[in-house]
Amino acid sequence: WHPARLSSAAPTGRVHAASMLAMPQHLYILTGASRGMGLAMAQQLLHAGHSLLCISRQTNGELTALAATSGAQLTQWSQDLAQGVAASERLANWLGTQADKDWASVTLINNAGVIPRIGPMSQADAADLGHALRVGLEAPMQLTAAFLAATDHWGMPRKVLNISSGLGRRAMASQAGYCAAKAGMDHFTRCLALEEALKPLGAKVCSLAPGVIDTDMQVQLRGSPSEAFPDQSKFAQLKASGQLSSPEQAAEQVLRFLARSDFGQTPVADVRA
Repeated sequence: WHPARLSSAAPTGRVHAASMLAMPQHLYILTGASRGMGLAMAQQLLHAGHSLLCISRQTNGELTALAATSGAQLTQWSQDLAQGVAASERLANWLGTQADKDWASVTLINNAGVIPRIGPMSQADAADLGHALRVGLEAPMQLTAAFLAATDHWGMPRKVLNISSGLGRRAMASQAGYCAAKAGMDHFTRCLALEEALKPLGAKVCSLAPGVIDTDMQVQLRGSPSEAFPDQSKFAQLKASGQLSSPEQAAEQVLRFLARSDFGQTPVADVRA
């Protein structure tokens, strides 16, 4: 497998090498690209024929170096997604400067998310909860609204991929904030799918659970005190028994799903299904 196969809408036929630079690119907008599965997705998307806009709290020098040799176009924004209004306005303004003829397809991947402090709701910190919900649900909705409004008249394939979690579909004690954000993302995507289906060239959308991945989030979960997090031992066992996917493996599965011809037919899905 090679990442180039992700471009299901790639132009066909032989093209003289001198004209390659003028060919429409596949544009990907990815949040939370500086580490974990987001970084792995960014790395796998960086190849010729792709243009990648990464939106994260911090830029990543590794991506800059990779882009220099990959033939891809890379733009990185240092943007706090807890400030969703500013982020969505910035995206809307940037998309407004783009010529639709330059793009063969456009895709928004809402990947960024944070876990609020793990513990029962009776011990939750209001500011911490608010931050998690802004990053995990409010910003994806705002960015999606900006993305769809700016590209609604564009005639090429458009996709929105929301990275969800199994915890959005299964309740867990001491995880109310994270579970609520992901459940909200799932239901928001269901509503969005109904809206876009009414349009002749509506975007294809899906809220996708990527499986259980060995990231900093997992470190937080299995490192929590068991008295605050009743399921702590289950997450520790996942690591001990080798049941966690690497960020690279998870990114490959997610991007394969994104490239499927039936993407969007099911608005809420799981890569393990």
